[in-house]
Amino acid sequence: MQATVKWVDGVMFVGESGSGHAVVMDGPPDHGGRNVGMRPMEMILLGLGGCSSFDVVQILQKGRNEIVNCVTELTAERVDAVPSVFSKIHLHFIVTGRDLKPATVERAVKLSAEKYCSASIMLAKSGVEITHDFEVIEV
Repeated sequence: MQATVKWVDGVMFVGESGSGHAVVMDGPPDHGGRNVGMRPMEMILLGLGGCSSFDVVQILQKGRNEIVNCVTELTAERVDAVPSVFSKIHLHFIVTGRDLKPATVERAVKLSAEKYCSASIMLAKSGVEITHDFEVIEV
């Protein structure tokens, strides 16, 4: 895996993945930015959410569960020191489908957290307390 981060100006950077996708990162005005892009720590949080969501959806689909939507809401806390690393992250999965059993969704969330999601496992090993819960919406 490769990526490139290029400085634009101030505290604005453009990151490009090896697959050719780009994203703007910027800081708030009080840190020299123009607030036109995500903060790098927000991108880490979104990466965790994307990785976990991908796993949960794939596990449920492979189990032939009929899901029509999956939203993952993430909340995070950071330490009040430099470096301001994450101390806690909570993922709340909202899975919508037909005839979904809560135990099945719980299993998918657990498998993602403990076995498949590289981002979650990496952050947990670095000392971040990661918690999960879910809700099932029937359609």
